[in-house]
Amino acid sequence: MLVCEAAHAISLRATPATVNAIAHEIGIDQSGASRLIKSATAAGYLVMAASTADGRRREASLTSAGRLMLDQAHRWQEEVLVELTRGWSDKERRDFQQAMTDLVERSYAMDA
Repeated sequence: MLVCEAAHAISLRATPATVNAIAHEIGIDQSGASRLIKSATAAGYLVMAASTADGRRREASLTSAGRLMLDQAHRWQEEVLVELTRGWSDKERRDFQQAMTDLVERSYAMDA
């Protein structure tokens, strides 16, 4: 799940989801990320392919099974958020989600 989420997030930023990029995204070393990617690939959630920009590099992308798993995980996360914020107004919930999104985007900007 972790490497699939990382590959997805990296791709949303129009950045190649290389092993090193995934390792950086989840805060572990390259060898650890490589092992996790290998497991996710064996499970059918990711596929590794040569980069179109640089054939020497390999990039991860989600398979249809990986996208389905990620969609299900995101739905579960939304359900948990609704449960945790029971009693909050829709505006409070949207404001909280926006604040969290802002923090994540700022963290990406710090890495640049």
